[in-house]
Amino acid sequence: MKPKRKFNMPVRVILALCTIACFVMIILSFKYQDRMNPAKTYIGNIIQPMQRGINSLGHKIYDFVDLFRTKQDILDENKELKERLESVKSENISLIEDRNELASLRELYKLDQGYKQYPKVAARVVSHDDTNWYNEFTIDKGSDDGIQKNMNVIAGNGLVGIVSELGKSYSKVRSIIDDNSYVSGMFVRTSDLCDVKGNLATLKNGYIDVERISIDAEIEEGYEVVTSYQSDRYLEGILIGYVSDIKPDPNNMTMTAKLVPVVDFSRLDTVLVITQVSNYDELEDMTNYD
Repeated sequence: MKPKRKFNMPVRVILALCTIACFVMIILSFKYQDRMNPAKTYIGNIIQPMQRGINSLGHKIYDFVDLFRTKQDILDENKELKERLESVKSENISLIEDRNELASLRELYKLDQGYKQYPKVAARVVSHDDTNWYNEFTIDKGSDDGIQKNMNVIAGNGLVGIVSELGKSYSKVRSIIDDNSYVSGMFVRTSDLCDVKGNLATLKNGYIDVERISIDAEIEEGYEVVTSYQSDRYLEGILIGYVSDIKPDPNNMTMTAKLVPVVDFSRLDTVLVITQVSNYDELEDMTNYD
């Protein structure tokens, strides 16, 4: 049994035949228009539902493609906006840092002008103890920068503390608010002496202690207290704070008071170290004569 031969017609031939058939149909439709109307109507009734379906499908495909394109545009725009937002955030952070640094520099300059008589070097606070207060902290200057032990440290409007420990590239500072801190103070208006004692327990209420005020001292609330000329570690005339709540002691020989520091010890970024130590020992040697 011979195998059946497959009928293969080239695509070009099929296309040519279809084109000829279309031309023939066009000619016949024009020549026999009246006779062809029923056939066209019949064919139209068949084709029209198909055409509506195809048009509907086409619209749905177009809407889907348009929706996909719109969604992709929104995603791209959202990504671009996020990138811009991150850039703006970064710029804002940089501007805020610059503004804060500028404000700190202005404060330091103002403080420097207030104590022109003393040479100073600026230092950054790099760490502090695990407390809410800067009672002990570390700065980024040390012996290689000319820092010595017992040099006074100032910030804000006045006295912060004293260099208590020294390294080549760092120093540790003990603040006047520390429980182990004592500063010989003096009332500016009356020259009466007193002792300023650190007290972390009371600092949360905004003050530390002032002790050993003479019962005869004519002082009032709000008077300024500065470092005294008798201090063996602190240079004279550095503002410490303002007194309040002055009370006589039970012995009726001295008085105590509260002192509000002029420095904000909850936040310290940059300080000035006075590169001069107290010459109290030299003064004492000069005055100890027979």
